[in-house]
Amino acid sequence: MGLLKIFSKPAAELLRLPSGSFTVSREGNIVVGTISSSYPAAELEEVARCVLAAFRGAAEARVPLSELIIQYPAFKITARELRGGAVVFLKPESASTPANRK
Repeated sequence: MGLLKIFSKPAAELLRLPSGSFTVSREGNIVVGTISSSYPAAELEEVARCVLAAFRGAAEARVPLSELIIQYPAFKITARELRGGAVVFLKPESASTPANRK
């Protein structure tokens, strides 16, 4: 069995889900945020990139979109468009929180 350990992948590091908000400029730069600095900036930049792409895609399709809500069982992302940029709210959902609670 020791031979198989050579070929196995290292265990992925589990991160605590972030809680807070951040503002993104139209260029995709994170301007300000309330999320812990221990959370990887690359992860937040990826969220920002996806949010801006969604707002730009809606604008190109001429679909009025000012707010985007993405709901996962354990995590909620809410983004609001700000003249090309966005403000993004990240909120972990606890097991005791009802899924349809607003």
